[in-house]
Amino acid sequence: MFRKESLGRKIFVIFNYVFCSILALACIIPLIHILAISLSDKVAVNAGEVLLWPVNFTFASYEHLLTEVKFFRAMGVSVLRVFLAVIICMTMTILAGYPLSKTTRQFAARQFYVWYFMIAMLIGGGMIPTYLVIAQMGMLDTIWSLVLPGAVSTYNIILLQNYIKSLPDEIMESAFVDGAGHWITLYKIVLPLCKPVLATLVLFIMVAHWNEWFNGLIYMNRPEHYPLQSYLQTIVVEIDMSMIQNVDPTLLNLTQKGNKAAQIFLAMLPILCVYPFLQKYFTGGIVMGSVKG
Repeated sequence: MFRKESLGRKIFVIFNYVFCSILALACIIPLIHILAISLSDKVAVNAGEVLLWPVNFTFASYEHLLTEVKFFRAMGVSVLRVFLAVIICMTMTILAGYPLSKTTRQFAARQFYVWYFMIAMLIGGGMIPTYLVIAQMGMLDTIWSLVLPGAVSTYNIILLQNYIKSLPDEIMESAFVDGAGHWITLYKIVLPLCKPVLATLVLFIMVAHWNEWFNGLIYMNRPEHYPLQSYLQTIVVEIDMSMIQNVDPTLLNLTQKGNKAAQIFLAMLPILCVYPFLQKYFTGGIVMGSVKG
C-alpha cells in the first residue's frame, strides 16, 4: 500500500543524499588529484598548476616507475604478506569462531575462552614488549614479524561466531544425525553458508595488511625487506636534499612529486580492484555478524 511520506522524512532523505555525496567526494577527490599529478608534466606539477585534471598529459612518471626496482620489490613483499596473512588469519579465525559459536552445554570451556579473547583485545602489552617478544623469537627482519603478531583478531572472531549463531541449528543437527563430525560439518555445511562474512573478513585482512606501514619500519632492519606502504612512507617523508646541498632545487625536485604520486596511485590499485568483487558480501557479512550476541 502506498504511503505518502511526511515533510520531515523527505528532508531527512535529502540530507542523507547530500551528506553521503559530500562524504564520497571527500574520499574520491584526493585520489583524482594524485592521479592528475602522476599524469602531468613535471613543470606544471612543480608550479602547483595541477588540481583535478592533468596538465600537459604525459606518462613520464609511470615510465620512470617501471625502472624502480625498489618499488616492485616492496610490492612483492606486500603481496606475499597479504597472501600469508589471509591464509593464517582466516584459519585462526575459523578455528576459534566455530567452537565459540556453540553453547556452554556444547562447549564447556566456552566462557573461559570468551573472556580470554576479550581481555587480550582490551589490554595490550604495548609496542616495546611486543618488539622484545618478536626479537626473542627470531622473527626480526622476516616476513613473519609482519604476519604472526596480528594473526588472531578478536573482532573478526566475534563477527564470525555471531554469524554462525544466526544459522539455523537444525542444519547442523541434521548433519550430526547423518554421522558427520565437527570437521565435516564445519567444512561442508558451515563454511559454505558463511560466504558473506568470510568474504568480509578477507577484505578486512587484506586492507589492514596492505595499508599497514609502521610494523615494517620497526621490525625490518634492511630497507629491501620493507613492505610497500613502509617503502612509500620513507619516500614521502624523506628529507629534501636541496635543503642541505648547494644545488639548484628546481633541477633536484624536477620529477619528485610526479614520481611519488605515481607510486602512491599504483599502491592503491590492488585494493581498488579487489573491493568491487567483495563489496556485495560486505553489508550482509557485517550486519549478520553483529546483530546476535
